[in-house]
Amino acid sequence: MRILFLLGLICLVFSCKNETKKTETTPEPTTSLMAGEDTLIYPEEKYFKSIRQITFGGDNAEAYWSWDDKQMIFQSNNTNWGLNCDQMFLMNVADGITDSIPPMVSTGYGRTTCAYFLPDNKHFVYGSTHLADKECPEVPLRKNGNYVWPVYDSFDIFVADLEGNITAQLTDEPGYDAEATVSPKGDKIVFTSTRSGDLELYTMNLDGTDVKQITNELGYDGGAFFSPDGTKLIFRASRPKTPEAIKKYKDLLAEGLVEPTEMELFICNADGSDLKQLTFLGNANWSPFFHPSGKKVLFSSNFEAEKGFPFNLYFIDIDGKNLERVTHGETFDAFPVFSNDGKYLAFSSNRNNGGTRDTNLFIAEWQE
Repeated sequence: MRILFLLGLICLVFSCKNETKKTETTPEPTTSLMAGEDTLIYPEEKYFKSIRQITFGGDNAEAYWSWDDKQMIFQSNNTNWGLNCDQMFLMNVADGITDSIPPMVSTGYGRTTCAYFLPDNKHFVYGSTHLADKECPEVPLRKNGNYVWPVYDSFDIFVADLEGNITAQLTDEPGYDAEATVSPKGDKIVFTSTRSGDLELYTMNLDGTDVKQITNELGYDGGAFFSPDGTKLIFRASRPKTPEAIKKYKDLLAEGLVEPTEMELFICNADGSDLKQLTFLGNANWSPFFHPSGKKVLFSSNFEAEKGFPFNLYFIDIDGKNLERVTHGETFDAFPVFSNDGKYLAFSSNRNNGGTRDTNLFIAEWQE
């Protein structure tokens, strides 16, 4: 479901600015460009030793590494692949995507979101609406003039193999169940659900047993990831406080909608204890992912933007100190995910899209 957030934010970007950054001709998919040779890396982006663009066209996001870092699973709505809404695809990291369509590993029905490899490298979890309807659900992007995100109650979490065969259904409660990610320890899944009547975080075993509620404050809690040692969770959340904000949030949620334009990052232990707000920046702070050290978090934010854009990547220590800007684009960088060996960073970006609205996947060689 997180790609819907991406698409809506892109809509906000383009509603605020009629012209996007014009970049140079799209390079061949196999080209790895060093800093200074092209706009794939901007001069200030000191953490990127080299970078490679691995998708070309459509909206591509949330690329997650296999446990051996050889494959990635990601979601795309590329119309050139015959898609009407997000489906899941598999790629070999060394190859990227050239002219052929990568293998689809979701059913091709409904809308999918948030795929994540399981430790055996042969299965993955993901959210899908296909049991409720084979067609793509409607995507309302605005409510009373404001951008909204649909929280489909038809989403459930499934396990599938790399041929796309569903091998298990992990959730069957009424309401929204999605945004599943797996602990690096290989023992737990964290996900977002409305089963309590609010959007809260839960954990469960890999087989769907031992479900435990982790958060219980009013507001949307989602996009959670475990720390490298599996002891902590980082996530984005809204926290409506005024009577007007609380009413607005509850009214929208009753319609299966949220307004995700005001989000901060929160951190807690994996059991929900010691919950703390990590950022106090304003605007939308989201798609956090732990640095391999476990001591800081990389996330996307538009807190420096006056009109909703650009979104860039930032570092912050897990105690809320030492905020540092990492990317320096003029449109959109988000969904950062470190490889398991810590040598590479996958992320989604509008860079090098020729002034279109395409969001592509990039892999940067990381240096510190």
